[in-house]
Amino acid sequence: MSEHTITELLSPAFLSRMQNMLGDEYESFLKSYEAPRTYGLRVNTAKISCDEFERIVPFPVTPIPWISNGYFYPEDVRPSFCPLYQAGLFYLQEPSAMTPASRLPVEPGDRVLDVCAAPGGKATELGAKLQGTGVLAANDLSSSRAKGLLKNLELFGIGNVLVLSEEPGKLVSYFEGYFDKILIDAPCSGEGMFRKDKKMVKAWEEHGPSFFSKIQKSIITQAAQMLRPGGMLLYSTCTFSPEENEQTIEYLLQEYPEFQICEMEGYEGFVNGMPQVTESRNEELKKTVRIFPHRMKGEGHFLALLQKGEAHPALPSGTDTGKPKKLPEEFTSFLSHVHREFLPSRMELRGDKVYYMPADLPSIRGIRFLRTGLLLGELKKNRFEPSQAFAMNLKMEEYDQILNLPVSDERVIKYLKGDTLDVEDLVSLKEKGWYLVCVDGYPLGFGKLINQMLKNKYLPGWRWNG
Repeated sequence: MSEHTITELLSPAFLSRMQNMLGDEYESFLKSYEAPRTYGLRVNTAKISCDEFERIVPFPVTPIPWISNGYFYPEDVRPSFCPLYQAGLFYLQEPSAMTPASRLPVEPGDRVLDVCAAPGGKATELGAKLQGTGVLAANDLSSSRAKGLLKNLELFGIGNVLVLSEEPGKLVSYFEGYFDKILIDAPCSGEGMFRKDKKMVKAWEEHGPSFFSKIQKSIITQAAQMLRPGGMLLYSTCTFSPEENEQTIEYLLQEYPEFQICEMEGYEGFVNGMPQVTESRNEELKKTVRIFPHRMKGEGHFLALLQKGEAHPALPSGTDTGKPKKLPEEFTSFLSHVHREFLPSRMELRGDKVYYMPADLPSIRGIRFLRTGLLLGELKKNRFEPSQAFAMNLKMEEYDQILNLPVSDERVIKYLKGDTLDVEDLVSLKEKGWYLVCVDGYPLGFGKLINQMLKNKYLPGWRWNG
């Protein structure tokens, strides 16, 4: 059987709707399906500047013009096999999909919710913008997908997190009016991903725009209740359907008239939203953004930035009013090697595990969650073992026992595979104990030095095979 082109697989109903929407641009749109897809990565600016990244990245990259920390890379490159990826310096993401998190104006200290967060493309960028302050609540209904989300947040070194796995509606009673910023990258019919993944065409036939529209309306109105007055919400999809895009925003404005649509930072390839596809014909909908693959180097997307009511002062956060806690000596002994201030009142010991919690969290008793705060490590038989998450959260200069290897050193790959390392040439024989293993100055994980050999403590589930 011959391989069908993507346009031969597309539903006549979809093509007819796109022709009506695009008019003279329809042929250019169809032709874009023949163009190769684009590949992108986004730099973790909480760990490295874009200038420094460009200096050390070992494969060719080209800036994405509408994303300040985004880059195209060639199709034949495999960036996930670069140790700098394991150091959490960048995230692989389709260029258009980078746009929503880039257009939500997150500031340090904000309380931020990513409602449908797995696998973590948006959440990792929101967390990087917080620069270790405030709190990032990242939620995904699927517990298996939420595990992948947690790994990506840990890889990026983001510790001020709540990783949740709940129906958004269940979160409302816990977080009503709590968040400063909310991002909804909503489940959708995926029309904008047809070129990238042909399987999406069949999925569209089984569950099209009408199916997802009901879900989106439910999620956006639930999220609206969790936003404080003056807070901002960014809604996005990877579909072209008016029912899932402008009509969903129209529905929100009808249900919650205190919301208004905000302008976003523009780009020459962006297309204004289309009031004409709604019942109200609200001209404000022109402030929403459509991304079409024939207009720019990316897949299809829709974005709307909204603000709730009048701006009220942000709720106070970061105050330390708790009582100092008695912490185990083996843990405080380890912390003596860490050059960063931790507030004792935000330390939490649950079972044998030690966590550092974000400030001013409400109670989440009764919600399914995978992680609250930064897992610092585990107490085991009168000793403390630091976690992989803690290693990724540290900067090299914040720890006083370091093994810093250049990316060209064969021991970097050996470490990532879980092998024991001979490090006699790098460290003093006197100072045994926990070492932070770094590549070109960026942490990868911990190892324990015993008799000139480094016992590998890289998290087994993260290790390279082969």
